[in-house]
Amino acid sequence: ITPKTKWLLINSPSNPTGAAYSEHELTKITNTLLKHGNVYIMTDDIYEHLIFDDFIFKTIAQVEPKLYERTLTVNGVSKAYAMTGWRIGYAAGPENLIQAMNKVQSQSTSHASSISQAAAVEALNGPQDFIADNNKVFRERRELVTTLLNQADGIECKTPQGAFYVYPSCAGLIGKKTKDGKVLENDLDVATYFLEEEGVAVVFGAAFGLSPFFRISYATSTEILVDACERIKRACSCLD
Repeated sequence: ITPKTKWLLINSPSNPTGAAYSEHELTKITNTLLKHGNVYIMTDDIYEHLIFDDFIFKTIAQVEPKLYERTLTVNGVSKAYAMTGWRIGYAAGPENLIQAMNKVQSQSTSHASSISQAAAVEALNGPQDFIADNNKVFRERRELVTTLLNQADGIECKTPQGAFYVYPSCAGLIGKKTKDGKVLENDLDVATYFLEEEGVAVVFGAAFGLSPFFRISYATSTEILVDACERIKRACSCLD
């Protein structure tokens, strides 16, 4: 943090890693922020309901109420309620920030459709028990994907605490050669190799600013995930 720092952005649980900040970790962050009154905080809580293993979600203004007046909390219905196409997000924060956001929104997209707004209200106010059912499925898929990927030569996959992504390390593949003699020099090369060799699309870690890793979303069927992971394992076994 420097005198030029204006915002700290927090996304927990996180895209792309699925990592989530515990209350203890957030407290350490808030203790630092209390010393820097010029810094605003934007917390992206869109994965707040997609958490596993008894993890307890906390948002930063909840952990430290003294930061309430400079915290902008953003959320939406795309993830927990599987309403991606409805295009509904929302924010809560200081009045001056919300007013500024309204000015931009009204001159760009005007507003979300009335149908989407009504659907979002029903999602937020209606029964929430299905979220636990969905999380059970996601948890099973998470275990499946991490287990299969950890069986692949050169890949190490940690178990995420939330969201529906895994972010495995492919450090063990860097420097290896394909059967055509091409050396895999970075995670973009690894992602390209998976695509060309086995038809599996992953997002390379450099796109998120952290290498050598790649991202996989397990928000798809178990059948597809098993097939994709087996293809990745096969591709890794062919490297020299």
